Amino acid sequence: MHLRTLFPARLRRLAVLGAALAAVTASLPAPAAADPGGGDRERHPSDRGLSAVIRYTEYGIPHIVGKDYASLGFGTGWAQAADQVCVLADGFVTVNGERSRHFGADGAPDGSLSSATGNLSSDLFFRGVKDAGTVEALLAAPAPAGPSRQLKELMRGWAAGYNAWLRQNRITDPACAGAAWVRPVTALDVARRGWAVSVLGGQGRGVDGITAARPPAPGAAPAAPAPDPGRTAEAARALFAAENATMGSNAVAFQGSVTAGGRGLLLGNPHYPWQGGRRFWQSQQTIPGELNVSGASLLGTTVVNIGFTDKVAWSHTVATGVPLNLHQLTLDPADPTAYLVDGRSEPMTRRTVTVPVRDGAPVTRTQWWTRYGPVLANLGPGLPLPWTTSTAYALNDPNAANLRASDTALGFAKSRSTRDMERALARTQGLPWVNTIAADAGGHTLFTQAQVLPRITDELAQRCSTPLGRVTYPASGVAVLDGSRGDCALGADPDAVQAGVFGPGRMPVLRDAPYVENSNDSAWLAHADRPLTGYERIFGTVGTQRSLRTRGAIEDVAAMAGRGGLTVADLQRQQFANRAPAGDLAAADAAKACTAVLADDPEACRVIGAWDRTVNTDSRGALLFDRFWRRFTGTAKPADQWLVPFSAADPVRTPHTLNTGSPAFAQALRGAVAELRAAGIALDAPLGAHQFVVRNGERIPVSGGTESLGIWNKTEPVWNPAGGGYTEVAHGTSHVQAVGWDGSGCPVARTLLSYSQSSDPGSAHFSDQTRLFSGERWVTSRYCEKDVLRSPALRVVRVRG
Repeated sequence: MHLRTLFPARLRRLAVLGAALAAVTASLPAPAAADPGGGDRERHPSDRGLSAVIRYTEYGIPHIVGKDYASLGFGTGWAQAADQVCVLADGFVTVNGERSRHFGADGAPDGSLSSATGNLSSDLFFRGVKDAGTVEALLAAPAPAGPSRQLKELMRGWAAGYNAWLRQNRITDPACAGAAWVRPVTALDVARRGWAVSVLGGQGRGVDGITAARPPAPGAAPAAPAPDPGRTAEAARALFAAENATMGSNAVAFQGSVTAGGRGLLLGNPHYPWQGGRRFWQSQQTIPGELNVSGASLLGTTVVNIGFTDKVAWSHTVATGVPLNLHQLTLDPADPTAYLVDGRSEPMTRRTVTVPVRDGAPVTRTQWWTRYGPVLANLGPGLPLPWTTSTAYALNDPNAANLRASDTALGFAKSRSTRDMERALARTQGLPWVNTIAADAGGHTLFTQAQVLPRITDELAQRCSTPLGRVTYPASGVAVLDGSRGDCALGADPDAVQAGVFGPGRMPVLRDAPYVENSNDSAWLAHADRPLTGYERIFGTVGTQRSLRTRGAIEDVAAMAGRGGLTVADLQRQQFANRAPAGDLAAADAAKACTAVLADDPEACRVIGAWDRTVNTDSRGALLFDRFWRRFTGTAKPADQWLVPFSAADPVRTPHTLNTGSPAFAQALRGAVAELRAAGIALDAPLGAHQFVVRNGERIPVSGGTESLGIWNKTEPVWNPAGGGYTEVAHGTSHVQAVGWDGSGCPVARTLLSYSQSSDPGSAHFSDQTRLFSGERWVTSRYCEKDVLRSPALRVVRVRG
């Protein structure tokens, strides 16, 4: 592979650049012949004949041009490796089941590709998937059930581009420089990584339970205590609750009727981890005459997952739909590894998996699979599912048969309207665990919860739930069905591309509302005055209390729509308004009641009373209220936090009026004051002095606040009082985009990647956008060719095999 810099960073004449660039683009190879079945090229991608042009603009954002899908994938894989090679390589070790071999069985993954708490359980799961040929079978399925030829070519090219970068560059990131585990990959590895992302909400959530499941020993007691229904229901609710999630998001789209130019507007604000393999990475992908899309990709993904074009813009929010269910098995009395269906015994399938371990003997374990999916011992430590001599539990995850998510993203990138986007969703049916919020240049808006979900209707749950399922399903949407009855099978919708899932006709959809908004609650209040109802419980709840983040977001966006005349600048202001809805609801009452609790220490009461109810870096009192509020909401039961309870007739404004008489109030207030004073932090210290990240020795203040405060600009930092306060961000605002159109043919877009493009401390793009984020400044997107060529930071490279 050749890599040569075509032009210096400072270009003398734009005309010279334009002519030279045209020549480079024209020299791209003709499209490679497609291999419909994948064949050998899926396993051993060749970079022969592949090339791409990459134009880097400000903040290291690459604009990648390829002549066909394989070449575009080549440039994308190359550019991702240049910024994130260590994080990517770590993920490929994971999906190949080799973490124990390289890092030891007792280490832990970063959590980006499954919930496995240890390397050994991660390896047992992913090596089992590999041994079973799960992903190979999905690749062989014809579209739309399987991936399109275009997506296969993207994956082939991505792997070849990643490998080409490895061959021709020295790794400088200390996280993996010289490491033996950084190796070339195949298109199959890329597909396996995509599959892992699809099952994050299903099998990926149950990895520890799947690999720990063991049949009862011979001679074991005939029964063990069944799971407690009440505790299990609460554990299931907590497992899928937005307040406990490590991913979330806000997004809003505005209709042309409330915008200044009569065209749509979109603000996307996904909340994702700031470290590890679930980071976003920015780019623009172009195949002249075929595809032109800008936005963000999850690392290792070949497509733009959240983005915009000259006609449409979209974002995703993590949805409330539960992408799994359980089947309670009635076991054969003669064999605990066989189960009964309509009275007939059916043996489980045994998967024996061997994992190599560093400095130790290989570990061999057996996993047990059924017609419904794998048997599991638990769904996390709070939700045990014991395998007894009479009962076991199997996990159904329809996304284990879904490798279509990237085809959905491709369909969005080619859409010219929100209607086209709906058609792409209906055709590909690939989104595993997110909602879609979109706007278009014609002024239309769209909200849809088009997820791949088990086809569990309320009628089926009523008819087929076990006693455990009768409490878990209403509480959490987790169905536990009687696996001994054939008439409890999930069935098929006629418009679904796979059996056992809902078809597009059953999905919650809201079209052309003045605004559509979601902050990780259910679809019910996508627009407060046009509530969505009639969907099955597995999609989410109707008429239930909303989070403070949802309530604050609806207040904000409804007021914006009411004012009208909106522009992209209004979206930018909303992103960094940093209003704390919890403060608006509770700070005044807290300050008033504080005097009785802290009569001999009035400073805290004064600070809370004077706080401006925002979480800007210069906000004084925000840190004290934050520490108090975390304690209060973490100890007081929801029903004890407010004097006026929730009302479905007034869901945005209720509950309200702080219950200062709750014992938890005084305890939380005293605890917060004592905590800050013990850490040497002034009660009225500006938030940014104690909420920050450190990058290469530079302390960068961070605004925003936690889920419990209801902040749009969500920041979930790590509390380390000995280090100065909140000294890192675990997850929160990640890739932000504010997009509109002005009729010029070029989208009006402002973007921001909070943690920057590269995880390499030696990169110039390790923290540059983090400083922008701290200063609440934005990147002006360069989408049209003329804008790319005018970038003062323009650097053009050609990569080829």
